[in-house]
Amino acid sequence: MAARKQQLIVTVTLNTALDRSLTVPTLQLGQRHRASEVLTLAGGKGINVARALKRLDVPVVATGLAGGRTGTRIVEELTGEAILNDFVRIGGESRTSTLVVDPTSGTQTEINEWGPKVTGGELEMLMDKLRYLARGADAVVLAGSLPRGVADTFYAEATRELARRGVQVAIDAEGEPLRLGLDAEPWLVSPNQHEAEQLVGQELDDEEDFVMALETIAELGARNVLVTLESGCFALVREDRQVRRYRADAPRLEPVSVVGAGDALLAQWLAAILDSAPADEALRMAVAAGSASVLDVGAGRFDPSEARRLTAAVEVRELQPVS
Repeated sequence: MAARKQQLIVTVTLNTALDRSLTVPTLQLGQRHRASEVLTLAGGKGINVARALKRLDVPVVATGLAGGRTGTRIVEELTGEAILNDFVRIGGESRTSTLVVDPTSGTQTEINEWGPKVTGGELEMLMDKLRYLARGADAVVLAGSLPRGVADTFYAEATRELARRGVQVAIDAEGEPLRLGLDAEPWLVSPNQHEAEQLVGQELDDEEDFVMALETIAELGARNVLVTLESGCFALVREDRQVRRYRADAPRLEPVSVVGAGDALLAQWLAAILDSAPADEALRMAVAAGSASVLDVGAGRFDPSEARRLTAAVEVRELQPVS
């Protein structure tokens, strides 16, 4: 029997960051504090997804834009984690993002820099690299915010080009880049609840609201949809020539940090689906991975054995379409 081919996923992060996570018990504004823990990681949504895929032993290459001394540090951090990467070096300085976690109150404060301004030539270099990397890829993940100088149509244009080459594209973004990206009919979009509410133009409160949102986003162009929330995930999946809708509820845990939980969820869902897992089982595994990630500081970091343990505690139900 022939060995099964391992899937390769390429993640794309245009607005890379050096993520610093500071643990500061009993944080008070205007006071001097000493952090009890400091963690520095390469960051940006695509990189977070790549880190989670690496933990799942899925072949992954992280690409995108990295500039200045911060960009050099980002690449060094990825290399130190043994995450394969191939970034376009740009003239502008990549950003630094700071997360302050107060374990006594359970609060988290994020401070994000704007990031560099990108030129048209640098973007074309990235597209050339993406065309090359996509030749061996089963899926490409376009994730995160767009830096200054990049048109809101970038994800849509990249999706169309990659789809023509037979590559499945997942978009994890918000606002106009996501809305325009849907026009290109991506294989998957993965907004969180707030981002989904922006897309459909209303708040999502009950189960019927979420099913309506799944169907609306699918009608806008997405083949598959994951709407992530802290309590789990709603999904619309095309499987066996049928459209199925699911709700997955996560087990209740005391979170250390919820930052990056959606990135871990997306990574595990991609890994499972590309490994031919049934949609409901892929969703169960994905929500378990997202749940495991809230027990660690640092986006995309989780213990796969803990995720496997939590899988049995995830409740998945198939839902009916909105009448």
